[in-house]
Amino acid sequence: MHKSWMLPIVVAGIAAFAVAALGGTITDLGAWYQALEKPSWSPPDALFPIAWTVIFALIAISAVSAWKNTPGTRQGDIVIGLFAFNGFLNILWSLIFFRMQRPDWAFAELLLLWLSVGALMLYCGRFSSLSRWLLLPYLGWVTFAGWLNWKIIELNGPFG
Repeated sequence: MHKSWMLPIVVAGIAAFAVAALGGTITDLGAWYQALEKPSWSPPDALFPIAWTVIFALIAISAVSAWKNTPGTRQGDIVIGLFAFNGFLNILWSLIFFRMQRPDWAFAELLLLWLSVGALMLYCGRFSSLSRWLLLPYLGWVTFAGWLNWKIIELNGPFG
C-alpha cells in the first residue's frame, strides 16, 4: 500500500500545533506560578516555549514516519491513537498543574505521560527507528519536567 507524504505531514503539523496551542493557552505563568519556590536549576521561563516548539516538531515528524511505515490500516490507526492519547495527556498536565494549581496531582499524571511517550517509542519503533529516535528528546524533556515538578512539590507542598 502506497501512502502519500503530503496529507500526513499537514495533519500531523496541525495536530501538533493544536496540542501546543491548547497547552499554551492553559499554561498560566501568573502570580500563583511566579510565587512558587523553584529549584536553582530551574530553566528560565523563556526556554520552555522554545523547547516545546522543537519537541512538537519532532513529535509530528515521528508520527508521520511511524504511520508511513506501518504495514496496514490497523497498525496505522494504533499509531494515530497513541499520538492522540499522548497529546491529551500533554494538555491534561498543563490543566492540572496551572489551572487547578495542583502540582501533586500533575506529577501523578506526568507519570502516565512519561509511560505514554515510552509506549510511543516502543510501538512506533517497530515500524520506524527514526520515529523512535525523534521521540527521545521528548522523553528526556518529560523526565526533566517530572524532576522539576517533584522539586516544586517538595519546596511548596502540601497543595489543596
